[in-house]
Amino acid sequence: MNNPIFEAILWSILPISELRGGIPYAIYNDVNPFVAYFVCVSVNILAFPIVYLFLEFLHPLFLNLNLYKKLFDKIVVKTRNKLEGKIEKWGFWGLMIFVMIPLPITGAYTGSLAAWLFNIPKKKAFLSVVLGVMISGIIVTILSVSGIEALNFLLKKV
Repeated sequence: MNNPIFEAILWSILPISELRGGIPYAIYNDVNPFVAYFVCVSVNILAFPIVYLFLEFLHPLFLNLNLYKKLFDKIVVKTRNKLEGKIEKWGFWGLMIFVMIPLPITGAYTGSLAAWLFNIPKKKAFLSVVLGVMISGIIVTILSVSGIEALNFLLKKV
């Protein structure tokens, strides 16, 4: 069963790809760019409650496992080092900008983890992550549509 919207949803919820995978995949598979944006952004926003639910309920249980604790500590150190000055200096806006940049290791999952690590109040953190995801979605949609149009133009020339 080849359903590009369902597959774009899967790409958008995965921490590795998020919107950077979902939106281009959907648009490349002839999903209307507005539909791709709305669906993928909506799904990617779910990363925030997923991260918070995990950190509040399952994380304390998993900390008893040495492998998990070592891996989590490594992730925490990386995240803190990458964001500490930015989040402390810019707060809400720094978190939003970090989430909106469509590059690897940025996005809703890392932004939500950073918000939790730096004790940003949940409502404020959620709004910051949502705005970042929405802006990132616009950037990725524009780049995807432009890239596919450019590719189609070049292929017609050949």
